[in-house]
Amino acid sequence: LHGLTQIMYDGAPDYPAPDRWWELVEKYGVTIFYTAPTAIRMHMKFGEKWAKKHDLSSLRILGTVGEPINPEAWRWYHEVIGGGRCPIIDTWWQTETGGFMISPAAIDLVPLKAGSATFPLPGVHAEVVDEDGKPVKPFERGYLVLLAPWPGMLMTLWRDPERYRDVYWSKFQPNESLEFKIKPPAIYYTGDYAMKDKEGYFWLMGRADDVIKVAGHRIGTAELESAFVSHPAVAEAAVIGKPDPIKGESIVAFVILKSGYEPSDELRDELRMHIRKTIGPVATPEAIFFVSSLPKTRSGKIMRRLLKAVVSGSKLGDVTTLEDASSIEEAKRAVEMLRKAMGEKS
Repeated sequence: LHGLTQIMYDGAPDYPAPDRWWELVEKYGVTIFYTAPTAIRMHMKFGEKWAKKHDLSSLRILGTVGEPINPEAWRWYHEVIGGGRCPIIDTWWQTETGGFMISPAAIDLVPLKAGSATFPLPGVHAEVVDEDGKPVKPFERGYLVLLAPWPGMLMTLWRDPERYRDVYWSKFQPNESLEFKIKPPAIYYTGDYAMKDKEGYFWLMGRADDVIKVAGHRIGTAELESAFVSHPAVAEAAVIGKPDPIKGESIVAFVILKSGYEPSDELRDELRMHIRKTIGPVATPEAIFFVSSLPKTRSGKIMRRLLKAVVSGSKLGDVTTLEDASSIEEAKRAVEMLRKAMGEKS
């Protein structure tokens, strides 16, 4: 309809070689490249050399979607893939929203910040609120909500209108501290954490139910994983909570190292200290497992519940969306090896 060409391919992004994407970009003159942060971090693990083998000068816009992008991955994407010239259009949206909601507008670009989705698009009224539905202060984590209906939104759930109201429209009640553009006022609950900075930029922080409660402190898995990736040795990380009789939950991390780094007890201790300094002593991981891959869906989302099952020794459950079964076997071996080294029983 608009004279655009979309390129599709079959198989994995790193087979037969880690530069498969960059080869396609060069061969077909791709101008807009849109992917998920987890894929960007995977390519960070391989290093810059694979991208530098190809001419990526045709690219003019880079996009990211599916989960919050940590600043380190944003910068790598911008500099190595975009050559420092391509804007990154970080898009927040949901299947339920029917389209982008918070994102830089490519035709009227605002100054970008590494890791921020910037501002709601025109006509989208978003806010970050606390447990009482009141706006939080800058740099405070809260719940991302939408304060007005929008074109393309979901209208109901199939044969379950009551659940639609309960899940999306009932968590928060309108109050005088919020500004509503449309009457009657209503608050759509996205289920995501976010914060705003002093300039009003939105920073997405992952699902509100992806939270680990350690000694009364609620810590988001996205926050922890971003802290791990901020260490120069770490390409990617997945964090889960493990039941703890004293603290309620303890933190367990599965970590992929960048090319040139090797697993060691010294590096494990260094990463623990890095998390203590970055987030605080309460976030100190109980265990860190080094792996070469993480269990993900075919769309690139980390399947943390499978890692929880591996650590607890429980059944995996449904694995039909798992892209690579070998990642689970590797996680099992990593857990078993560390337990043996610490003299624990399986």
